[in-house]
Amino acid sequence: MMQAVRVTIDPQGHVHYTEPVSVDAPRQALVIFLDEGNETALLAQPALATDWLKPEEDLAWAHLQPGK
Repeated sequence: MMQAVRVTIDPQGHVHYTEPVSVDAPRQALVIFLDEGNETALLAQPALATDWLKPEEDLAWAHLQPGK
């Protein structure tokens, strides 16, 4: 089973888990460095999608989509 765990990595490269982690055997991990400026935008996408998918939004932006 794949599991995502939030961590911070200090300038010396030490990994600090934000929650307890337990594994039953050695595991491989994939590390993705998040750009702090973009992280907030990525986290906001689900909330913003609620508004983006409203019919009123389509109507408001229709003038920019003349082919539709």
